[in-house]
Amino acid sequence: MIPSSGVPVSVRMRPNDAYFELIADTLEGLESSARAQFLQRFFLAIAHVEIPEDKVVALWDEVLARKTYLSERTESHVSLQTALVDVLTSSGLLRVPVVLEYEDLKNLYRNAITDPLTGLYNRRLFTENFDKELNRARRYTHPLSLVILDLHRFKEVNDKYGHPRGDEVLRAAAATLKKALRTSDSAFRIGGDEFALLLPQTDSAQASALSRRVGVVFAEILRPLDLTISVTMDHGVSTYPQDGEQREQLIRAADERLYRAKKDNHRRASAEAAPPSVEAPATDRPGEAPKSAPSATEPAIPPAEPPIEMAATPQATAPVPEPPVSRAPTVPEVAPPAPPPPSPPVSPLQTSQPSFPVAPEEPRLYTVPRKAERVSMAGTNAYAVLGDQPSHRARVVDLGFGGVALDFPSEEGIPDTLLAVLHVPILPPVRVNLKRVWTKQLSENTVRVGCCFVS
Repeated sequence: MIPSSGVPVSVRMRPNDAYFELIADTLEGLESSARAQFLQRFFLAIAHVEIPEDKVVALWDEVLARKTYLSERTESHVSLQTALVDVLTSSGLLRVPVVLEYEDLKNLYRNAITDPLTGLYNRRLFTENFDKELNRARRYTHPLSLVILDLHRFKEVNDKYGHPRGDEVLRAAAATLKKALRTSDSAFRIGGDEFALLLPQTDSAQASALSRRVGVVFAEILRPLDLTISVTMDHGVSTYPQDGEQREQLIRAADERLYRAKKDNHRRASAEAAPPSVEAPATDRPGEAPKSAPSATEPAIPPAEPPIEMAATPQATAPVPEPPVSRAPTVPEVAPPAPPPPSPPVSPLQTSQPSFPVAPEEPRLYTVPRKAERVSMAGTNAYAVLGDQPSHRARVVDLGFGGVALDFPSEEGIPDTLLAVLHVPILPPVRVNLKRVWTKQLSENTVRVGCCFVS
């Protein structure tokens, strides 16, 4: 006799148990042929196995007997579902020991931890993984870096092109992050246009270098979208244990650095977009009348000191030597040119601004911004294989769209043009033609050579 807790069975049963008990009760009232047809479909739906009608009733009776047997052995209530799984497993009819399609189970888990738009992990998994990686970093005394990124001017893309094009930009950002990561790294979408990277065993310098390379690759992936708005990736980096030992401290530090980077980029973009301005004379101030044109009711105020006469020389700082007094002229004197016609009388009110020769204005030099910054390869194993000789290598110092800088052990044997295969962390091997532009001897065993790409 199974002991009872005093609570009715129907109350203590889980929904699945009650469902199977209802099936058992219903089958008791069916004829043999109807019971066989029902059970055949039942086992096909629940275990994806086809059982002949002449055997399916016997299998069901075995399930009922196994339920009674297990309940007596354990002296507790064993559900019909438990007995069913036990019989199917021991008979080799249930390949996966769950009463659910395995692919459906994987899809449920995938949807629970990933962002549906980008395919990156979501914010909930970011929090869980962050705590796990912190515990591992503490246990093995390894650094752990956090990178928080967001898209600069992303809202302008949505406003101008619409949200479908904005979704394409988000997917491009996700594709960039997937390319940049090692197998031990993780990328997450933690907000609308905000992303995060967890980089185990990575210090601050390595994380910053990775973030800059991510920005360069992101610009390349965005190019086919033909956007007139320059969307870039801003980033902030924090590292355990230098910037904190708790998750909240590291997130706060990375957020603050991201905010400062966004302000700097906004200030830089505003300065590049503004046209070159001509400074007003020192005597003119905004909101004031120019000192060179005082009002008619105010007398002209003479300067406190006499005006300084300036020589009309190309460089104001170079003094002009005076000719010797005793030396006689060697050319005949000519009549001085006719004086210019008299100027109209000048009002005393106009004499406050002294007149003197003005040196010709030198041409202004405007800095042309790079198409993209040079990305430092410090802290990486980036290298170049020269020619077709795998043993002939040079270290890649930095890389840009225009060229590359390489370190050689000596200048001997370096041609003016060479063929190389570049191996950098986040790109596949790239075969390029290089032309030497400049050479600099850094030390006795290191010569740095700057090369441009040649098509």
